[in-house]
Amino acid sequence: MLKALGKIPLWLKTLVAFAAGVAVALAWGEAALPVLKPIGDTFVRAIKMLVAPLVFFTIAASVARLAHGEDATGGGRAVRLGIYTVVWFMVTSVIAVSIGLAIGWYFQPGSGLTGLPLAQVTPKVIPPAVEVITGIVPSNIFKSFAEGQVLSIVFFAVLIGAAIGALGNKTKELGVLVEQGSQVMFRLTRWIIQLTPIGVFGLIGSVVASYGLDALRPLLPYIGLVYLGCFVLLLVVYPLLLKVHGLRVSGFYKSIFTAQQTAFFTCSSIGTLPVSLEAAIDKLKLQKGYAGFALPLGANMKMDACGAIYPAISAIFIANYFGIVLTQQHYVIIALASVLGSLATAGVPGVATVMLTVTLSAAGLPLEGIALLAAIDRILDMMRTATNVTSQLLCATLVSRENGLIEAESPLLTPTKP
Repeated sequence: MLKALGKIPLWLKTLVAFAAGVAVALAWGEAALPVLKPIGDTFVRAIKMLVAPLVFFTIAASVARLAHGEDATGGGRAVRLGIYTVVWFMVTSVIAVSIGLAIGWYFQPGSGLTGLPLAQVTPKVIPPAVEVITGIVPSNIFKSFAEGQVLSIVFFAVLIGAAIGALGNKTKELGVLVEQGSQVMFRLTRWIIQLTPIGVFGLIGSVVASYGLDALRPLLPYIGLVYLGCFVLLLVVYPLLLKVHGLRVSGFYKSIFTAQQTAFFTCSSIGTLPVSLEAAIDKLKLQKGYAGFALPLGANMKMDACGAIYPAISAIFIANYFGIVLTQQHYVIIALASVLGSLATAGVPGVATVMLTVTLSAAGLPLEGIALLAAIDRILDMMRTATNVTSQLLCATLVSRENGLIEAESPLLTPTKP
């Protein structure tokens, strides 16, 4: 029996678990929450448990190898790769916010809608950009590990890796230890990934049991538009970028499917990071040193859905609901706030709400509109996060292609005929 279950693909087991979670939630409603919620929460906690040590060991080992010259990328090229990565972050964000604005302008969500309840929303404190940047340097690295401050962990890991490489033979054993730590964390990640169907059963069941289907009906058109924007990115824009770079679209999406599933159900780019790294290195066959740097960075700074699609469509929805006519200047401000704000709010918890707050404030739109969308945020966040994670993996893939960092056996590359 167990052997037969082991032969079933993980994606199929996850879909069955998804259907089972929905069925249980619809059958028992809120009465199922005491069972479903702990299952989902435990799975999310198990994934988040991996993030800090995985990021630290992966990046420290990668930088140490670079310093020793094993990856033949060199310090100057490492800086160039970082610049390439941020440029692609910006380019795809501009495309994403343009799509969001176009969809919002064409369909005009929120027009004619009245009487929506205002949920209780705790205002987000938005730190200044300078504070966010200086906060990357940790005053207490143990606190950063405890609180999961990934950018601070990345910064510290880079320094440790550089020091190990600079000391050469003096720290040879420590370099081996860090490399072994990286391998251990990848093995733990593979084990946790196998629990995905159980986690999905609890997570999706909790969502359906909490909200039901009737509560979503007035906002279904708006939800549909946010999902439409994400699908345009996933099914049109990203495949075009892959094709332009001579990469196989099917190879990319098959390799990252587990990461997309995990992102969809956990609603956390940071929480999905262990699975994203496994997909990039083991399946897409991206160079380990670069992937170990780009994906943790992207999990904090690269948010095509949370930082572009969502605030663009939501700003138009809120303006229409409150009867505010948007001018051309409004659209320009929304676009700029969405693209630049995603970088300025890197690492801030609740980034989708923060991004919407930034966008509404910049455009002079009522912040009370955020409370209209609070009840359905989890529904939106599933698709937003899956799109975010896909965009993070896409940018790492494109930069890898442009710099020769994809292994020959990668499914991204068309096999050469003998």
